[in-house]
Formats: sequence, structure tokens, C-alpha cells
Amino acid sequence: MNTTSRIKKNMPLIKLQKLIIVSLLIGFLSAFLGITLKKLTEHYEDIFFNQASLHPVFIFVFPVFGLSVIYFLRQYLFNKKENKGINEVFESTRSKTKNIPKSKIASHFINGLLTVVFGGSTGVEVSTVVATATIGSVAQQKKNVFREYKTELICAGIAAGITALFNSPIAGLFFVLEVISRKVTRAYLISNLIAVIVAFGLVYLIDEEPLFAVHITTWYIRAIPYFILLGIIAGINSVYMTRCVLFFKNNLKLIKSHYYKILIGSVILSTSLFFFPQLYGEGYHALKMIFTNPNEAKISVHLLYTFIGIIVLKPIVTSATLFSGGDGGVFAPSLFIGAFLGLFVALILNTYFNANVIPINFMVIGMAAVLSASIHAPFTALFLICGLINDYTLFFPILLVCLISKYTAKMIYPYSVYSYAASVAK
Repeated sequence: MNTTSRIKKNMPLIKLQKLIIVSLLIGFLSAFLGITLKKLTEHYEDIFFNQASLHPVFIFVFPVFGLSVIYFLRQYLFNKKENKGINEVFESTRSKTKNIPKSKIASHFINGLLTVVFGGSTGVEVSTVVATATIGSVAQQKKNVFREYKTELICAGIAAGITALFNSPIAGLFFVLEVISRKVTRAYLISNLIAVIVAFGLVYLIDEEPLFAVHITTWYIRAIPYFILLGIIAGINSVYMTRCVLFFKNNLKLIKSHYYKILIGSVILSTSLFFFPQLYGEGYHALKMIFTNPNEAKISVHLLYTFIGIIVLKPIVTSATLFSGGDGGVFAPSLFIGAFLGLFVALILNTYFNANVIPINFMVIGMAAVLSASIHAPFTALFLICGLINDYTLFFPILLVCLISKYTAKMIYPYSVYSYAASVAK
């Protein structure tokens, strides 16, 4: 047997070996990027939020400054290429020739960080998704042998990034399956499993603690009708958020001047932050506060005003942030709204209907329900929330409510922000 014949015979094994090696590399780089972005965002968001709390004038300065810096970076550093969010991933995976530019790693990393740090009411999850997708995209361009694995390697980067952000490899796998790929091949399984294992190993090595310190004790069968009610309300609320984002995206596109966009977005954002500082950035600082002792919370006029204001305004300020050039998506806003919505429903049920439900359970389930309905990915939401709090006590009610919220949302409006972007990208 000559050398050429031997190489052809061994080609499947050679391709497998190279796929394993590149998946290891993608997993590490994507996880490292995700962890770094998360840590930097948490650190500087706390600093800037504390300054805005001490000196309210900064509430009006930070958003316009941050959005302006992002605009000038885009104009003069990133070749005037607008960040389209997850739509960039869909465009790449659905085309054999179109790839995500290398610059998207830096642009989404920097712009996502600046958006949240300076008060933009979104999160770094979608910034991480696109940046890590770019890592996978760049990897498949380096060797001809990887060209046929384009979608698989892009998904491997995203899955590793989600794993690093939320400490849940299963959530990472389900996200790319439910939202990005929707098909499974052998190469897909190999590359994605290796990438999330590497990412999870890195998270384990740095001893990353759960984002929220939540202690779930139990749940009761009699609460199931109330869980179903929460799922329906979460589905309706997610449609409201989706329509808000699409309204700003589609109906205000006639405004061509970036300066007017920045001004409009900053006014909406700063005014909302002035009355509801909980809306600053990702909002995780506010969630950590209400997670401290929600079971002791009591309904009051001020609390009702706060809850209604937050639930109504969060989709608007998120949409305004994205419209005016901020980088991010609906991941963090969904978790934020879901927690406040769940606590709000639980307190109403306990105060006016003597339901005697456990508020902290409703907060956790609400987070999963709104996320599931917002991105139409119930299993992603299920495992992401369980990984986020490192507790699976509420596995069954979360699964039930995620399915209800998703199909409630789809009955009202067939698109999520992601599926709408995917339909546009086709």
C-alpha cells in the first residue's frame, strides 16, 4: 500500500484527532473569555453603580458616556461594523461562505463590558455568545479539514461560553441545540462535549461559586396550580419584552443619526435609572438583595410601585440600550424580570388569596419561566437556573413552568428575539 492510499484510509482517524484537538482549544479559549468578561463586568459594574448611588448625577452621565465611547470605538477601531448580536451567528451558520469577522471577539468583549458597566440595562451573555462563536468560526477557517464542521465548531465555542458563565455544561449543550443548531451529528457531539467538559473543568479549577446564594428546602404539590399561573404570566410578559425589542429595532430604524439614537437611549435609560436604580446594568446586584430573605417580604404600596415599575420598564430600557448602540441581549433581563415577577406573584397570592406559597421558589421558577419564553428554549432555562443556584430541588416545577411559559408565548406571538433574527437572516 502506497503512502497516498494509507493516508486516505487513515483520513477519518486523522480528522477525528484534529477535531478533538481543536475542540479542546476552543473550549479553553471560550471559557477563559467568558469567565474573564464576567469577572471584569461584575467588578467594574459594582464600582460604577456604587458611585452612581452616592452621586446621582452620574446616573445621567454614565449612560451617554458609555454609549458614546462604544460608538466611537465602532467607528474608528472596529471598521464601522455594527454589532448585530446573535443575528451574526445565524448569518454565519446558515451560509457556507460567510464567516464571523475576527474583530467580533474584541468588539463584543469590549462593547459588552462597557455597556453594562456604564448602566446599560442588559447583560454580557449575548456578547459572550457572539465572541465565543467567533472563536469557533476562526478555528474552522484555519484548516480545510474543518470547513465541513463550521456549525459544530461555532456551537462548541458558544456551549463552552455558556458553561463558563452559568456553571452548567448541560445548559450550554441545550442552548446551542435549541437555539443555534437544532441538529445533532457525530462531529457535533464530539466537539461540543469536549468543549463543555474543558469549560466546566476551568470553572471547577477557579472554584467559581454560584451567582446567587439560594437555599431551597422543598416544594408542595398543592402549589402546582400557582406554578401554572406563573408560567402563563411569564409567557405573556416575555412577549411584551420581545415586542418592545422589535419595536425599537424596526419602528425606530428611520432615525439614521447615531447621535440622536444615543441621546434618545440615554434619556430613556437615565430617567428610568433615576426612579428605579435596580435597573442599572445586569441588575444582579438587585437580585442578590431580594434573594437574601424574600420569604419575609410583605406587600406595601412602595413595594407594589417598585415591582410594577421594574417589570414594566425593564423591557423598555433594555430595548433602548440595544437601539442606541449598546451590546447585549435578553438573557440577563429575562432572569431579572423573572425573579421580580415570581416574587410579585407569590406575595400577591399570599397576601390576598392566602395561598401560603414559598416566595423564593417562585423567584427561582420565575427566572427560568421568563428566560424559557423569551428565547423559546425550556431545557436551556431549566438547567441554566439549576446550575446558577447549584440546586435541583425544583427540577420538576421548573420544567413544567418552562414548557407552559414557552408555549404560552408562542401562542400569542410565534417569534422570540432569536427566532425573529434567524428568520431575518435566512
